[in-house]
Amino acid sequence: MGYEGRRVFRPVSGFYLLLLVLALVCAVSVVFLLVGDFLVSALGLPIQMVGVFFFVSLFGSFVNLPVGTLESRVPIVSVREVRAFGVRWRVPSVRMGVARTHVLINVGGAVLPVVVSGYLLGMPLVQAGGNAVDEYLAIAAVLAMVTVAVNKSANVVEGLGVATPAIVPPLVTALATILVDFVSPLHNPAQVAYIGGTLGTLIGADLLNLDRIRGIGAPVVSMGGAGTFDGIYLTGIVSVLLVFLALW
Repeated sequence: MGYEGRRVFRPVSGFYLLLLVLALVCAVSVVFLLVGDFLVSALGLPIQMVGVFFFVSLFGSFVNLPVGTLESRVPIVSVREVRAFGVRWRVPSVRMGVARTHVLINVGGAVLPVVVSGYLLGMPLVQAGGNAVDEYLAIAAVLAMVTVAVNKSANVVEGLGVATPAIVPPLVTALATILVDFVSPLHNPAQVAYIGGTLGTLIGADLLNLDRIRGIGAPVVSMGGAGTFDGIYLTGIVSVLLVFLALW
């Protein structure tokens, strides 16, 4: 069959494709309105910041910033062929080489939650009129509990990096926040949960395990990105939702 007989099969019409695009835009708009309103009411974020939050979350997930490179000496096995008396032998040899792991940080998955946490860290001073010692002590307590729990549950996987059960960070964050609120009522438990959850996950799963990923065979690890390191972004959102449902 010649070129003239070839046809490109298009499973949907242009009109139907346009409808799908419009439906996607409407769905994203609805999610933005619902979740955006939730973030405004629960965390006290300005609506403009929520818009930036969603924009950076969407497009920043494709951007990874280099942080550094970890090097370690590892054995490298090679095989060479030796011929003797008409016989070919395969002789293995071992030498020490350098393995490099490039550490990246994901803009949407890690940088954004840290920036939001930094912004929220200033809120107790504003809300409490400068008398915010109890609020900061609560944040420190939740942060410490999440850091320890996440660090204990994190596993170093050969060739991959650090893996943490997805349910552990948000669940521990919510329970820690509820416990602290029970001992000493918090002005805004959602803010405490977001800060403690995101920073606790970053420290416990990522920063405290950097030395453990030396020489495991992972060429790249991305903090907050899909794969090796993940969960920082979702921990903040899910933990706030759990606390919101439990205490409001």
